[in-house]
Amino acid sequence: MFTGIVTDVGRVRAIEKRGDTRLVIETAYDTAAVDIGASIACSGPCLTVVDKGPGWFAVEASAETLARTTIGGWREKSRVNLERAVRVGDELGGHIVTGHVDAIGRLIDRTPEGDSVRCRFEVPETLKRYIAEKGSVAVDGVSLTINEVAGARFGVNIISHTRAHTTLGALAVGDRVNIEVDVIARYVARMVEKD
Repeated sequence: MFTGIVTDVGRVRAIEKRGDTRLVIETAYDTAAVDIGASIACSGPCLTVVDKGPGWFAVEASAETLARTTIGGWREKSRVNLERAVRVGDELGGHIVTGHVDAIGRLIDRTPEGDSVRCRFEVPETLKRYIAEKGSVAVDGVSLTINEVAGARFGVNIISHTRAHTTLGALAVGDRVNIEVDVIARYVARMVEKD
């Protein structure tokens, strides 16, 4: 489990396509303190550390992960939002994030608004029921508050700190992003469905 509070922006060092795709990611994390088998959210998807060395760790992405996330479009030197799994007793600064991406969204508009930037995203129609004004959403692993909703589109404000310390500051209109809806919204919707 994660909180959507990014603690490092890593960089893809290498991509090896074999049975699954192996990605080597450079990081500022003290990798001596990262266990093999640990979970790290990599721009949203929860991936398992399979190898590591000083300043880097490796993960594997299955064909399913590549098809349902933006990882299939990553290249060497791609920047990646990183968050280590939350531990019992850690502060929940964002919201509960599972690292299970629901869909790929797309940035459709980016407008300066004070010191922030208002970003509007479009998601598949199937997700619109989980998107609510003042609710939470994870975009490329970053916990954000939804400010506006119009059908399958929603807007968020990206403050200067978030722009500087995540990959969201470099997003351009048309870019694809990993979307994870609020897990509580997902379960509430399931509970109220008629059989």
